[in-house]
Amino acid sequence: MSMPVPRRHFLQAAAAAVWVPGTARGYSASDLRPMTQDDVLQANVSKWELDTPALLVDLDAMEANLATMQSVLSRNGIASRPHAKTHKCPQIARLQIGSGSVGICTAKVSEAEVMLEHGIESVLMTTSNVTPFKIERAMRLRRWHPGFVQATDTPENARDLSEAAVAAGVTADVVVDVDPGGRRTGITPGRPALELAQLVDRLPGLRLAGMLCYDGGSQHVTGFRERRAQTRERLAPAVATFESMRGAGLNTEIFSGGGTGTYNIDHENAGLTDVQVGSYIFMDAQYLAIGGVSDAAVYSDFQPSLTILTTVLNSQYEGRATTDAGAKACTINRPWPIVKGETGMSYTASSDEFGSLVYDDPSRVYRTGDKLELIVSHCDPVVNLYDVMYAVRGDRVEAIWRIAARGMSA
Repeated sequence: MSMPVPRRHFLQAAAAAVWVPGTARGYSASDLRPMTQDDVLQANVSKWELDTPALLVDLDAMEANLATMQSVLSRNGIASRPHAKTHKCPQIARLQIGSGSVGICTAKVSEAEVMLEHGIESVLMTTSNVTPFKIERAMRLRRWHPGFVQATDTPENARDLSEAAVAAGVTADVVVDVDPGGRRTGITPGRPALELAQLVDRLPGLRLAGMLCYDGGSQHVTGFRERRAQTRERLAPAVATFESMRGAGLNTEIFSGGGTGTYNIDHENAGLTDVQVGSYIFMDAQYLAIGGVSDAAVYSDFQPSLTILTTVLNSQYEGRATTDAGAKACTINRPWPIVKGETGMSYTASSDEFGSLVYDDPSRVYRTGDKLELIVSHCDPVVNLYDVMYAVRGDRVEAIWRIAARGMSA
């Protein structure tokens, strides 16, 4: 029986670090934009020539993640409906749809607007709109985009949606959001959820499209067995609710839930139609730490594809170096970023402008002007810090993708 690969050795094997002299040119996105056509870079530019900090996505790794997800879900007889809050990038959403996803999810109506305006036809907004302004925005979206679906989790909100839909002259597709036990959003499963679904089904201007139940609390449970047990237990009331909706003759075309941490467990929840995976496309330090089926130490199902390129600013002090990627480039989420391809060193980004590299038994030592890549701590908030991401294959920059939904938090 083979032993699990230690976390540091897995990361070392993922990609070797490359030393680049400090004289390398620092191209910014504005420098490169005139050299692009339809976002594709026409010039031969190495990622090591980019100005820093810069957000990179490794196309080979990302495409492998897309293929792995689609292969496993297809084998398990379930679909994917990826969450665009992870990447906020229409180009990536199109790749996900192209690989077989049935649509995408968004957290905010502003994100939904961006995705729909960029040609993504099927968008499920997983957060309820409760203010008159947001409800009106959602109904405007529904008027122009028949693939837009929104959620509700209270009778009062359902009535507000109905009134707005009638006023707008539309029929809005609505799913009932069911709470998996976290008491964050969603209505209590069982009779309260069933009665809300029946209300939506009766109200003018609304069409019941099914239900969703996203169990965020189970996604980062360490250990596959523990994660599977918690997921099955917490989703059981939602599964029973779905069955009661079906038994009552209600429309149950959508039963959406699950995520990256439970993608290979979610099909065991009877009736679930699709999985709201998000971080699988990029991966991050938080997910790497939860362990998987074949590796208890590292969640190695998907490859880290999202990195921050940073430059060493100061290396004169023994046992440490300072970079230009601090909290404003990395966030202060834990665990801290991981230096890609290296061992025996730790990275912190607790200073606003500067990152700190501390050596223990380092695989190498960085000098002023050197560049290195960081596997991000938590991909969702990191992406929201940048205007663009550079799509790279090997060392070459292939495209510049605008993070079009950056800052869309309303």
